[in-house]
Order: sequence, then structure tokens, then C-alpha cells
Amino acid sequence: MLDTFEQAAKEAGFALDDAQRAAAARLARLGAEVTGRRRFFAGPPPRGLYVWGPVGRGKSWLTEVFYETLPLPRKHRVHFHEFFREFHAVYARHRRERNACDLAVAELLGDCRLLFFDEFHVHDPGDAMMMGRVLASLFERRTTLVATSNYPPAGLLPNPVHHHMFEPTIALLEASLDVVEVAGPRDYRTDRPADGARSRFGTGRFLWPADPGRLRAAGLEPPTDGEHRQLDIGGRTVTARAVRDGLVWFDFHELCGERTSTIDFLTLADRYDTWVLAGLPRLSTGDRDTAQRFANLVDVLHDRDTRLHLLAEAPLTDCLQGDALPVDINRTLSRLRLLDTA
Repeated sequence: MLDTFEQAAKEAGFALDDAQRAAAARLARLGAEVTGRRRFFAGPPPRGLYVWGPVGRGKSWLTEVFYETLPLPRKHRVHFHEFFREFHAVYARHRRERNACDLAVAELLGDCRLLFFDEFHVHDPGDAMMMGRVLASLFERRTTLVATSNYPPAGLLPNPVHHHMFEPTIALLEASLDVVEVAGPRDYRTDRPADGARSRFGTGRFLWPADPGRLRAAGLEPPTDGEHRQLDIGGRTVTARAVRDGLVWFDFHELCGERTSTIDFLTLADRYDTWVLAGLPRLSTGDRDTAQRFANLVDVLHDRDTRLHLLAEAPLTDCLQGDALPVDINRTLSRLRLLDTA
């Protein structure tokens, strides 16, 4: 199977670096283990993998190639944000049951034997506690897990006030998965494809200064007061400056400065495939929670491949500097650099 990774890299216009090749070899070994057993239930399940490293080093690409070429019917791949949204919805239906978490996991995954989590990370202490229970349930069900992350297991839930709460789950991850670091010198996310193909997210624009003339030149007509709309998100409302077919226009402070959640962003991303977010400030002037919501929003829109036009009050690197920013702000910056700045 290692040849499959080499060929996929060649077709994508690059060669595997040493870190990617080592991770590919370990994934290939897992592929042989999960497909070479006559009975998956005989003996202990194959040991899963926790693939981590800096942004843009090819972690998700490697696991995507592995997933797509693995001849195993009972597999499932999901972004962490999406899984947790679905889990909360299902868990709510079983919350009065003693084993609500196990029932929710069973309903979501059925007979899945190999589960892939993309962009595994934990910032909220409440989610962290629930994730510990979810992981324990997964391993009890003999599900083999492959996860990608920008953090080593010990770096999850990095806030020192809460980190100790997650240490038992970190120990569970390290005991259940092989930890593989992919940390080559090259950030592949900054490369433009040789054939000119781009993701939908990457066809968005970063505009600074965002004056009306530049907006109209980019095909964006500034909203009028009469276009303001209240959008329902789970029984609450958020103000949109404009809604035009599949486009929604938000003000940064009205969206990220309020107590919006990642689930809210996912709900809105279900409805609109083009977003305008106006008024991105220098995040060093705000609070950490607002900056974290913005980082979560970028994660959701990037993972959904939703077009984003970001209108800023300063150059991108100036906006994303300061001591009060999320610890994974480099991932946010890497993703926003995909936007067209012409």
C-alpha cells in the first residue's frame, strides 16, 4: 500500500518527504492489519493512530488517501466538529438513560470498525469531559481510531486552568493509539496546485482596505440597512447584514463577539455556501473568547469548503498577532492565506 501513497503524491505534483513517508508506512501497516484478518473480532482490534504535526504538513492528505483506497466497508471519516454536533443531538435523545453516551455512539457509528477523526482538538472543558466518555465508549466497542491533529495528545485542552481535567483522557489516547508526528519543513497548504485547481474556500477574497470601491471591484455590493435579517439558530437569533440567495453577510463583532458556538456555525454553513465577514479587527485588541470563536468559524468554513470573503481593518498578519490569541492561531493563519489577496 505504500506505493499507493507514492503514486498519489506524484499525481498531486510533489514527492513524499521523510516524515510523510514514515507516516504512510505506518498507515500501510494498519491497512494490512484491518484487511488481512479473516475475522475482525478475533483477538484485540488493530491499534489505531494519532497523526499530529504543524499545519500544512499533509496529515489530512495522508489519511484521506488511506481512507479512499482502503477496501474496508465498515469505515467512517468525519471532521471532529461535525461528529460532535451530531453526537450532542443524538445524546440529547438518550440523556435520561444511564448509558446515554454508549447509546449515542452506537446510534451514530453502528458497526463501524475503523473511524477517522479529522482535526481532533479540544478547547472547551465541558466538551473535553464528554470526549473522554466518547473515546472510552469507542474503544470498548473495539473500534479502531485514526485521528489527525495539530497537537500532541499532551497538548490537548491547553488552557492550564483546565488541562488537568483532560489528563485521564490523554492517558487513554496514548495507551490506545500509536502517536505519529508529521512535521516536515514544508507547508504544503501555501502551494498553489500546478493545474490551477483551487478549493471553493480558496476562491474567497481577503480585502484590506475594505472600502466600497474595492468591494464592488470584487463583486461585493455593500449591504443596505433594509437588508438586515434575524436568522434563527437553535432557538436563538443572530443578525445578518444581508442574505442574498446562497450568500450571507455578517459583521465580525455581531457574529464572533456574541456567545455563538461551533454548532451555530455548522448550522449556518448548512444554509449558505458563500460568506462575507466584515470588520475583522486586530485580534490583540479583543478578548480570547472572541478570537477563539473566529478561529472555530474559519475551521468550519474551511472544512466545509465554503467560500469566505474576509473584510479586514488591517493586513492579515497584523490582525492575527498578540498574546491573547488561541494557541492554534497558526492553523487559522495558514488557512486564511489560501484566500485571494489580489
